[in-house]
Amino acid sequence: MRFLGVFSGFFIAFFVLNTSPAASKEPDFLKLPKGFEIEIWAEVPGARTLVISPDGQHLYVGTRGSGVYRVDIDRRTYNAEKFDVFKSGLNVANGIDLNADGNLVVAEQHRIIRIDAAGNIKELVPPGLLPNKRHHGWRYAKFGPDGAFYVAVGAPCNICEVNGVEGTILRFDPKNWQHSVHAYGVRNSVGFDWNADGVMYFTDNGGDNLGDNIPPDELNILTQPGLHYGYPYVYGKGGRYPQFENRATIPKVVNTLIDFEAHVAALGIDFYDGSNFPADYKGTAFVAQRGSWNRTDPIGYRIMKIEGLNSSGEPRKEVFIDGWLRENGEVRGRPVDLEELPDGSLLISDDYSDVIYRVRYTGADN
Repeated sequence: MRFLGVFSGFFIAFFVLNTSPAASKEPDFLKLPKGFEIEIWAEVPGARTLVISPDGQHLYVGTRGSGVYRVDIDRRTYNAEKFDVFKSGLNVANGIDLNADGNLVVAEQHRIIRIDAAGNIKELVPPGLLPNKRHHGWRYAKFGPDGAFYVAVGAPCNICEVNGVEGTILRFDPKNWQHSVHAYGVRNSVGFDWNADGVMYFTDNGGDNLGDNIPPDELNILTQPGLHYGYPYVYGKGGRYPQFENRATIPKVVNTLIDFEAHVAALGIDFYDGSNFPADYKGTAFVAQRGSWNRTDPIGYRIMKIEGLNSSGEPRKEVFIDGWLRENGEVRGRPVDLEELPDGSLLISDDYSDVIYRVRYTGADN
């Protein structure tokens, strides 16, 4: 079904409406820790942002195209049953989450809207605030534990001076949809989550065309609103972007919590709080690395496991799943986002292969 990903609007809706997901099968090219199994859970064109409904009956899937999909879930087995186009005709439908009433809120490229169960749209934040620019225009958005709606607004360039709300994470009060800047200096975050203590962590992608090994992709911690995370002046733990290295004054900058390798494309993050994985996985953060596009030797194409974020020691990172990048350089998939099913299994979206995987712990030898 990869060919469907290049189309949008009515054409997609005509061909995939009420289509059943693919029969479950294990992608044997992927490598996981002992006791874990992975299967293709559903085929969804351009699958990126994943949001499960509170009742566990539906999974909403955002894309970088014009549509949001909805997958029906069997609540006994948590298998995918069928999917359809929930809403089409949107302006980059990547930033999605469900509000307290169970309605979908979408941060489009140029505005924020609410879509009810019948597909009716209410405009919450009209055009004018969000930069309507395609470069890094695929928003990531999520309701926080405080009930506010957070939206990442990427810089509309590779490395440049930003204006207005460009290069920030915004916080919207759902009572009146007024905004404040929650974080500055964020080049392009496409993933954030809160741990059990309500502390926000977010990924950020470093600039391109500075070589294979700089700047690093980042995992940052946000302990208070209004801090500056460096872009476009500083990356990582104090490196200077050459375009601004002679600037006399720059804002006070928060160094990264974790530096990933350059160009891994760190996107979705999920703090695991389910019951399917072994007990010591509770509170572990998983980060999807979609993979490089402009590195001599490709890197990324994997899921990272981050431990120790809640302790006073140095966080530890290691590969949890890889194999989407083969030794000969062939790409078999590009993971984007993560979401837990009510049974504690973990879903992973892949917009390259147009699939959603399901990871479970069985304890079996593999």
